[in-house]
Amino acid sequence: MASGTITRKDIEAVVVQVLRDLVPSEDPAADPGPDTPLFGDDGALDSVGLVSLVVGVEQALEERFGAVVSLADEKALSQRHSPYRTVESLAEYASRQL
Repeated sequence: MASGTITRKDIEAVVVQVLRDLVPSEDPAADPGPDTPLFGDDGALDSVGLVSLVVGVEQALEERFGAVVSLADEKALSQRHSPYRTVESLAEYASRQL
Protein backbone atom coordinates (compact mmCIF):
# COMPACT_ATOMS: atom_id res chain seq x y z
CA MET A 1 0.00 0.00 0.00
CA ALA A 2 1.45 3.38 -0.95
CA SER A 3 1.67 6.12 1.67
CA GLY A 4 -0.81 8.24 -0.32
CA THR A 5 -3.61 5.77 0.38
CA ILE A 6 -3.29 5.70 4.15
CA THR A 7 -6.33 7.16 5.88
CA ARG A 8 -6.40 8.89 9.23
CA LYS A 9 -8.40 5.90 10.52
CA ASP A 10 -5.57 3.58 9.39
CA ILE A 11 -3.10 5.69 11.32
CA GLU A 12 -5.41 5.83 14.32
CA ALA A 13 -5.54 2.02 14.34
CA VAL A 14 -1.73 1.91 14.33
CA VAL A 15 -1.55 4.38 17.24
CA VAL A 16 -4.09 2.32 19.21
CA GLN A 17 -2.21 -0.93 18.57
CA VAL A 18 1.15 0.53 19.59
CA LEU A 19 -0.48 2.07 22.70
CA ARG A 20 -2.03 -1.32 23.60
CA ASP A 21 1.40 -2.91 23.30
CA LEU A 22 2.93 -0.27 25.59
CA VAL A 23 0.13 -0.12 28.16
CA PRO A 24 -1.56 -3.51 28.25
CA SER A 25 -4.83 -3.63 30.15
CA GLU A 26 -6.70 -6.54 31.63
CA ASP A 27 -9.89 -4.49 31.43
CA PRO A 28 -11.56 -4.63 27.96
CA ALA A 29 -13.53 -1.48 28.86
CA ALA A 30 -10.22 0.35 29.05
CA ASP A 31 -9.58 -0.24 25.34
CA PRO A 32 -8.02 2.91 23.84
CA GLY A 33 -10.01 4.94 21.35
CA PRO A 34 -9.71 8.27 19.51
CA ASP A 35 -10.26 10.35 22.66
CA THR A 36 -7.81 8.42 24.84
CA PRO A 37 -5.37 10.89 26.44
CA LEU A 38 -1.77 10.04 25.63
CA PHE A 39 0.34 12.55 27.51
CA GLY A 40 -0.34 15.13 30.17
CA ASP A 41 -2.35 15.16 33.39
CA ASP A 42 -4.76 12.40 32.35
CA GLY A 43 -2.44 10.72 29.87
CA ALA A 44 -1.65 7.01 29.81
CA LEU A 45 2.05 7.69 29.18
CA ASP A 46 4.96 9.39 30.88
CA SER A 47 7.67 11.08 28.79
CA VAL A 48 9.57 7.82 28.19
CA GLY A 49 6.34 6.08 27.20
CA LEU A 50 5.50 8.91 24.81
CA VAL A 51 8.87 8.56 23.09
CA SER A 52 8.30 4.81 22.82
CA LEU A 53 4.85 5.40 21.34
CA VAL A 54 6.12 7.89 18.75
CA VAL A 55 8.97 5.61 17.68
CA GLY A 56 6.64 2.61 17.58
CA VAL A 57 4.08 4.44 15.43
CA GLU A 58 6.80 5.64 13.03
CA GLN A 59 8.15 2.09 12.70
CA ALA A 60 4.69 0.53 12.31
CA LEU A 61 3.70 3.01 9.59
CA GLU A 62 6.88 2.20 7.69
CA GLU A 63 6.51 -1.56 8.11
CA ARG A 64 2.80 -1.75 7.27
CA PHE A 65 2.46 0.96 4.65
CA GLY A 66 5.99 1.85 3.52
CA ALA A 67 5.38 5.35 4.84
CA VAL A 68 8.31 7.23 6.34
CA VAL A 69 7.27 9.96 8.75
CA SER A 70 8.90 11.86 11.60
CA LEU A 71 6.48 12.56 14.43
CA ALA A 72 8.97 14.02 16.91
CA ASP A 73 10.24 17.08 15.12
CA GLU A 74 10.40 20.78 15.87
CA LYS A 75 7.04 21.36 14.18
CA ALA A 76 5.31 18.96 16.55
CA LEU A 77 7.02 20.33 19.63
CA SER A 78 6.32 23.98 18.79
CA GLN A 79 2.60 23.67 18.04
CA ARG A 80 0.21 25.57 20.25
CA HIS A 81 -1.90 22.42 20.68
CA SER A 82 0.32 19.38 21.09
CA PRO A 83 -0.28 16.53 18.66
CA TYR A 84 0.50 14.20 21.57
CA ARG A 85 -2.73 14.98 23.48
CA THR A 86 -4.89 12.08 22.27
CA VAL A 87 -4.86 9.12 19.91
CA GLU A 88 -6.87 11.19 17.42
CA SER A 89 -4.60 14.26 17.57
CA LEU A 90 -1.50 12.11 16.96
CA ALA A 91 -3.18 10.31 14.06
CA GLU A 92 -4.26 13.63 12.57
CA TYR A 93 -0.73 15.04 12.89
CA ALA A 94 0.79 11.92 11.29
CA SER A 95 -1.73 12.12 8.47
CA ARG A 96 -0.73 15.73 7.75
CA GLN A 97 2.96 14.76 7.76
CA LEU A 98 2.35 12.10 5.11
